[in-house]
Amino acid sequence: MAPDDIDRVQEKLSRVRGEIAKRIVGQSEVVERLLVCILCDGNALLESNPGLGKTTLVRTMAEVTDLSFSRIQNTPDLMPSDITGTEIIRESAEGREFVFEKGPVFANIVLADEINRATPKTQAALLEAMQEQQVTAAGATYELPRPFFVLATQNPIDQGGTYPLPEAQTDRFLMKIVVDYPTEDEEFEIVNRYTGEVEAPDVERVFGREELQRAQEYVRQTPIADDIRDRTVRLVRSTREAEMVEYGASPRASMGLVLAAKASAFLAGRSHVSWEDVVDMAPPILRHRILLDFRAEREGTTPDDAVRQLVDQA
Repeated sequence: MAPDDIDRVQEKLSRVRGEIAKRIVGQSEVVERLLVCILCDGNALLESNPGLGKTTLVRTMAEVTDLSFSRIQNTPDLMPSDITGTEIIRESAEGREFVFEKGPVFANIVLADEINRATPKTQAALLEAMQEQQVTAAGATYELPRPFFVLATQNPIDQGGTYPLPEAQTDRFLMKIVVDYPTEDEEFEIVNRYTGEVEAPDVERVFGREELQRAQEYVRQTPIADDIRDRTVRLVRSTREAEMVEYGASPRASMGLVLAAKASAFLAGRSHVSWEDVVDMAPPILRHRILLDFRAEREGTTPDDAVRQLVDQA
């Protein structure tokens, strides 16, 4: 790794934060974790009540990083072909022929809005794309553009007419990011900024596709001490042995937590991973990968509570 190039990439990542702040008031932790997810080449599930700017955040992230963007509004009548694409008959000089018409999944950043409102069959259409970064249709395989991210949203309060995500799909999200309400001062700023005559500010593209892929390589090369790596693996394994947990996290969580800790250190401008990086990344990496037993749920324990307890014991 060339130190000058690393410094240049980290400086541009700092500018990415600044450009996003032109449109998004507050939510610095959410922005940071979304950047970690993108640097890890992973998918993210954003959970919050309606109206907290999730769509604006994702669209702005795409603009600042010069990535193509598409949005899928999930509804119960959405079909898998509405996501992946379908074959159509097209007239040509040689006659009629079948041509594959690509769906909205063929973009660098795909925003799957209210993903839990789609049927399980339609949700499954995203599984291959999220894991293999390809789509199979009519016996042919089509590569998705690189880099490729699925950033999905879901509403935790209105569960009428929804289809909970199966464990096999939630495990393919590197992170579950919880978006909370803004503070009082932030809400005043949001109202002042978006109820006047001035339109939403333009943002500058500061990070290209090739630079992003290079940054992803640098993240993977960030060193982590053996003792911290082993302690991280033991933390994930402890989710399978804890009394309060019915089902624990898979080895995919171990890999995700180590990689996210590397990205956290890289974003902070440090040349190595600290245990604090692991502690910071543990909740978004593990909260959607553990299932509590009925006693813990009866006592009001949340997955975040369980993760915090296991981190304290690690």
